[in-house]
Amino acid sequence: MLLMRKIELEIIALSHSVTQSNSFAVVLGEVGGSRRLPIVIGGFEAQAIAVALDNMKPSRPLTHDLMKTLCDTFEIKLEYIYISKLLDGVFYSNLVCKKGEDLFEVDSRTSDALALAVRFDCPIYVEESIILEAGVEADPNEENAVTSAEEKQIAELTSAPSSSSNYNEMSVADLQVQLKAALDNEDYELAARIRDEMNKRKSNS
Repeated sequence: MLLMRKIELEIIALSHSVTQSNSFAVVLGEVGGSRRLPIVIGGFEAQAIAVALDNMKPSRPLTHDLMKTLCDTFEIKLEYIYISKLLDGVFYSNLVCKKGEDLFEVDSRTSDALALAVRFDCPIYVEESIILEAGVEADPNEENAVTSAEEKQIAELTSAPSSSSNYNEMSVADLQVQLKAALDNEDYELAARIRDEMNKRKSNS
């Protein structure tokens, strides 16, 4: 049986995509190591993480602040978050929570899990196979929080076809995969373009 190995990460930076106006990437760095893991997130999620990182206090609680308050009220502690799977470019995560002596896991979008991890000040872990597949090695000669290698990877991750004509060469199966990824990332504008292409093919068949 293959043993799983968890790698602890910390948030290094938030980076704005140069290819899509409403796309951001959170860069996670290996604790005690040099590997980095950029993860693309939406603007709302980036704001939720930035607010907590900068210790800003909104006039009204954000969604993740409300979740933190609910957990505190009912004595639920977030022990750590675990980025457990990478499938079709989408990261899957779990919230590992504790109430009394009971430990349980809750499925979560990675962006939400990170926003909560900052608020609970809890560890962030990733399955090592994921960082081997999607991570980059930090260049010790670069002083910027986001290195040129990470900027290149972020640009590749956030680049997407700008119109339905770019999907002409994709099979229906590929379009379905792209649609699922867009919905998982809550990129509804992109999802609408993919659906338009799929509907156009149905009407022509």
